[in-house]
This record gives sequence, structure tokens and C-alpha cells, in this order.
Amino acid sequence: VISDLRDLVRSNSEIYGDKPLYFYKNGETYSEYSFKRLYDETVYIGSALEKRGLMKGVSVIGSTHPQYIATYLSTVNGGGYIVPIDPELSDEQIAYFMSHAEVQTVVYTEKMNSKMPDIEKLLPNVKLFVAIQPSADFTVDERNITMEMLLEEGKKAYEDGFTDYVDYDIDMEKMAAVIFTSGSTGTAKGVMLSMKNLTAATNASCLSMAYDDRNTFVSVLPPHHTYEITCGHLAIMNLGAQVYINDSLKHVMKSFNSFKPNALMLVPLFVETMHKKIWAEIKKKGIEKQVKLAIGFNNAFLFCGIDIRKKMFKEIIDSFGGNLKSIVCGGAPLSPQLIKDFYAFGITVLEGYGITECAPLVAVNSPGKVRFHSVGQPVYGCTVKIDKDENDETGEILVKGENVMIGYYKNPEATKEVFTEDGWFRTGDIGYMDKDGYIYITGRKKNVIILSNGKNVFPEEIEEYLAPIDIIEECVVMARENEKGELTITAITVPNMALLEGKNDEEITELIKARIDAVNKKLPTYKQIHR
Repeated sequence: VISDLRDLVRSNSEIYGDKPLYFYKNGETYSEYSFKRLYDETVYIGSALEKRGLMKGVSVIGSTHPQYIATYLSTVNGGGYIVPIDPELSDEQIAYFMSHAEVQTVVYTEKMNSKMPDIEKLLPNVKLFVAIQPSADFTVDERNITMEMLLEEGKKAYEDGFTDYVDYDIDMEKMAAVIFTSGSTGTAKGVMLSMKNLTAATNASCLSMAYDDRNTFVSVLPPHHTYEITCGHLAIMNLGAQVYINDSLKHVMKSFNSFKPNALMLVPLFVETMHKKIWAEIKKKGIEKQVKLAIGFNNAFLFCGIDIRKKMFKEIIDSFGGNLKSIVCGGAPLSPQLIKDFYAFGITVLEGYGITECAPLVAVNSPGKVRFHSVGQPVYGCTVKIDKDENDETGEILVKGENVMIGYYKNPEATKEVFTEDGWFRTGDIGYMDKDGYIYITGRKKNVIILSNGKNVFPEEIEEYLAPIDIIEECVVMARENEKGELTITAITVPNMALLEGKNDEEITELIKARIDAVNKKLPTYKQIHR
């Protein structure tokens, strides 16, 4: 357990020293980045920005890089606030969020090199732009420098006796991060997280998992996501584990094979895609019946305490590098069948639940305590209750704990709306808890479809039934009016063309319709998909 994120960086530097924390692609070669180097560079970045008076609002944007993480940590540990921005946004949206958050310094990775000159023109109030991996034609001026220059500046200041940064007395309640939620510039809200929030979520993440300094991960998710920062970097760092930074979505499987991780932090889309690829390969080889039979045998052996999964499903495990044992997954519901399949192959999928406003971890299935359909039990330091009427089975999920945000940046009205009078945070998610405290999410409050007969349908639940269908790549369920003006449950699907080669549109539509009709037979009439 850490007392704050400065304690995290400093103590790990002392314990692990030159042990590599990160492995990452640096041009055409691969580099290592140690625990000690992380601490040193947070001190140098912090000292340089503090001496310039530019610590208060620092934005980081781009792809994952060790110095992106170092900038994040140096800012929050020096009393500033970090503003991670999604690099996929338009130039205007990026500039809006940075201006709204009163950013003074922008630090960016190679991914943003071509876009940054245009963005810079939209940000006259930003004092400094720092390129982590500058382009060949990068020009240094009073507003633009490289990370290498910033580090040299900070190192010199620190070695010459400037200690304002390292002497800063951390205020656990002060705003340390502004995280903009998804939405247009008019609808997105800036979630204010304190050092207390980030520290609590990091500790809870570590205490919920059976991981330690022998674990190896591959970082796949974007670093502006709170889930990725908290669980995929801060918590892993606290464990003394190691991370290989994947350089491109096209190279994910290659990264798994190169680094051979024994654990992963992912969102459902990755896990579902991996699952579909496994079964597509099995079907391609014509061994579907044999594999299903092997799963049955394997389950019987497991029941007797004999684990032969690594031998029986070696080829599948080898496709992920050969060492993968567990995947922590959050962000949307996962099919229980998918979790069962991965477990049969020797990989435990641990489904969890989080929301940015809770920094983000709320609940997770811990190793050895997995309950299907559930997102697990509340994590350490986090209390959950269901706000429902006496006769209702489900209600809104409410959260209290040190992980819950301060509020929304410059938006007291929105902040007031999401907190009850006695201080519970309203998640907007609907669900229930069983007698053992396991949380089950049935849908999102704002997504609920209310039919003319008064029945409530949560599209997420129906999407969960469609997710395992191999010929459907992606799907979304919604309500649309039919010719009579009545709301009908409608599925929009993207076909998996790899499995439908040679078929025309009409044939594809009929095949998908037949599979959806089979799902409908298992559902009550009011939940059935009609279009």
C-alpha cells in the first residue's frame, strides 16, 4: 500500500533500481526504461516546469511512452494537475479541452508531431510545447523544445540546489487530474480527480489481484483512459512488474508473441476479437468437434484437481506468447461463454467494473472468486449500494469511497446532479447485488428503452446475447419506430466478412437473421429483436 504517487515512484526506485519497468520501441530498435530512471526523470521534468512556473496545468497527448507516464507523475506529484487528451479528437476539440482546462504546458509523443503545429496556432495561451520524439524538421523556439532539453534543464536546476519541486508538501485533497469524458466539446465533462482518488484506486487495484513483481504485461490501451493509467501503469508499477508497450494495434498479436506476457489488462472488444479468432482458426482447421470434446474432458479433469490445459491447448496459449494466465477486463459486459472458453484453454478472465469518476475501479472478480455475469465485489475502500424501490429488482448503482471524484471541472451544476444529498455518487448504471455482495449490471440508465407496454429493455443485455455469434463482427441494439409508429427492438450488425466470403448481401442478411431468430427463441417476447 502506498501513501501517495510520489511514494510509489520513490520507493520503487529504491526497491527495484535498474530493473526495467518498460520495454518500448524507439525508432527501429527496442529500449528499456528502469524504475530508477522513472524517478529521476519525474524529478527533472518537475523541477524544470516548477522553475519555469508552468506546473499548474500540464496536458499529455499521444501514444503510450515512458516519458508520457513520467510527465503524468511529475505533474501530480508536484502540485500541478495533469490533463490527458484523446489524440484521435479533431484539432478544434483538442484545443477546446486544453483551453477549458487552462493548460500551460503541452507534452506530446511522436503520434502528434504532424498535428501539433496546427494545434499550437489554436492555443495562444499555452506557454510551452514539449516534443518527446521530435520530427526531423523540428524547430526549437521560445514555445517549442524537446523532452531531452527539458530533462537537461531540470537536471541542472536540481543539481544546482533548486529543490522546490521535491520539497512540495502533497495535498491529498487537491485536484491532480482533469479527465474529459467522451462527448462533443459541449457535452463532455472534465472529471476532477485528487491525489487521494488516484492513490486509493491504485492501492485497490493491487489488493484485488494476485499479481506481483514476477508478472509481465503488454500495454495495449490508450494512455488517456483512466483504466489504463491506474490499473495498467500505476498499479503494475506498484507491484514491481514489467510492461511491454505495444506500438500499434496492427502489432498486438506480434507483441504478445515477442514479450510473452503472463497477464493483460484489456477491454471487451480485444477479448471478443481474440475469442473469435481462436474459434475461426479452429473451424478453418475443421477440428471444432474435437476441441469441444477436449474442453469437456478438460473440465472433468479440472473437477478432479488435474490441470492439463497447458498441454491440451498448447497451440492456443502459444498464440499469445505461451505464458498468458489471466486477463483483467472492464468497460462493457462479457459473454459468460467466452469466459468459460478462455478458462478451459487455461486463461482466467477477471471481469471488472469502473467509471472515470471513480478513478476508475469500483469492483472486480478476484482470482479464485469468479462469478459469471457479475463484475465482482467492490474493491478495497469502496462501498456500493443499489438505489431502488422496495418492489424493484434493480436500481441505480451508487458508490462511496476515497476513489470518488471531487466533481466536474467548472461545472457545479453537473456535480450536484450526480451526488445524493448524503454524498453517494450516482453512476448512471443500473444493476443489482446478490447476498454475497457481487454486483450485476443490467444496463445504463440513459440507454433504457421504454416500450409502449411499459416494459424496460436494456440494449446492453441484448447485445450480450449477440456478441458470441461468430458471423457478427460488431453490433448495437436500439429502438426504432416501425411503419405503425411503434418502438421496436432493432439490431444493427457488422458482418464478419472473413467467415462469409463468397456470400452476397442477401445471403449474409438471411444468415444473420437466422442466428438472431435462434437467440429470440430464448428471450421473452418484449426483449426479442424484430428488425
